[in-house]
Amino acid sequence: MPDLHYENPLLADIYDLDSGWSIDRDFYLALAGKEPKRILDLGCGTGLLSDAYAALGHAVTGVDPAKAMLDVARQKPNGARIEWVQSPAQAFRCEQQFDLIIMTGNAFQVFLEDEDILATFATMRRHLAPDGMIAFETRNPAIDWPALWNRDTDLDIGGRAIRQSRRILKTGNSRVSFETRYTLADRTLVSTSELLFLSRPDIEERLNASGLRAETVYGDWQHEPFDGAVSHEMVFIVRAA
Repeated sequence: MPDLHYENPLLADIYDLDSGWSIDRDFYLALAGKEPKRILDLGCGTGLLSDAYAALGHAVTGVDPAKAMLDVARQKPNGARIEWVQSPAQAFRCEQQFDLIIMTGNAFQVFLEDEDILATFATMRRHLAPDGMIAFETRNPAIDWPALWNRDTDLDIGGRAIRQSRRILKTGNSRVSFETRYTLADRTLVSTSELLFLSRPDIEERLNASGLRAETVYGDWQHEPFDGAVSHEMVFIVRAA
């Protein structure tokens, strides 16, 4: 079932309040450099990063399966300059190749089955230009994420108070499922999510099987090397094999 967090228009509207500009966006923005690039943003969501790339003169294609997220993305300041495509990453196809392909916001973890992971890597490989780069991140499964995720957050959208509450539902088999409740004055919306936590060797095995290779794996957004014991993130920089 689609995650309500991405499919509900109200929740799409408030997405940037909870997941606004941050250090990871700075990292991905810098990857493009100063010369104009062709950029594919897979799982672009509300288009925050796609919009920033377009503002710098890059040619951007933003792809997302959720119509509600793309509706928000099109309203960004540079939205008219971006090609928006409603499609899952696994199925996206076009005639272009791209200098930079990104998948941000830990979107990689929504792919729960090998067939979806391999199909997504096939999309990346097919659309990667010669000498092009792929970048994506995923959370390190060695970290106790459930201990960090049970929390309440108060948001404000146009003077409208929203209480966001996240609770872990189940863990096991490299997966974590959780529920996020959005409590408004007149209603409560509930989004249920499940994420896959693969290890670095598991991901590299699937990259290699897809004709790709991990050039570098960072452990944070300051370009520190990945440390399997303590790094929260695995940030993959990938090239064609």
